[in-house]
Amino acid sequence: MRVLGVDPGLTRCGIGVVDGVAGRPLKMVGVGVIRTPADAEVAERLVLIERGMEQWLDEHRPECVAVERVFSQHNVSTVMGTAQASAVAMLCAARRGLPVALHTPSEVKAAVTGSGRADKAQVGSMVTRLLRLDAPPKPADAADALALAICHIWRAPATNRLQQAVAAHRRTTRLPDATERTLKGSA
Repeated sequence: MRVLGVDPGLTRCGIGVVDGVAGRPLKMVGVGVIRTPADAEVAERLVLIERGMEQWLDEHRPECVAVERVFSQHNVSTVMGTAQASAVAMLCAARRGLPVALHTPSEVKAAVTGSGRADKAQVGSMVTRLLRLDAPPKPADAADALALAICHIWRAPATNRLQQAVAAHRRTTRLPDATERTLKGSA
């Protein structure tokens, strides 16, 4: 599976592409950061992120896109920029019919380091080790994007099995619709 991981940000949007299958060695295909000027209008910055995202999708042809789930922070303007960049990544993937997976920062940290409270240095160190790199990718946004891709590769098989089980259960268990419940209740 080839996964494009996205650590969304309006100024620096980390991008990392990893090939792998759960239980086998992983391979980094590419890593980088889409940058936008802090003094540009938000709309212009979103266009720059979209163009960069499209270039990465064209060049690396991932099967899935894993995006960090935006979480509430104290700084509303930071959350807004992160959410906007996240939406651009999801839109670019959806436009191509690619599945999008959202992972929380603590899920990613736990998957890569074993602790949902790991710091950026620990994540960078484990990404370096797992991908057999000479040094941690810089800046941290790039390492975080690779961590997202790794997290998804490792979690996808279990998530897929769970989704299939839920779908099978829904097919075999017929829940009465509202009309049947109403009629049974009034009889």
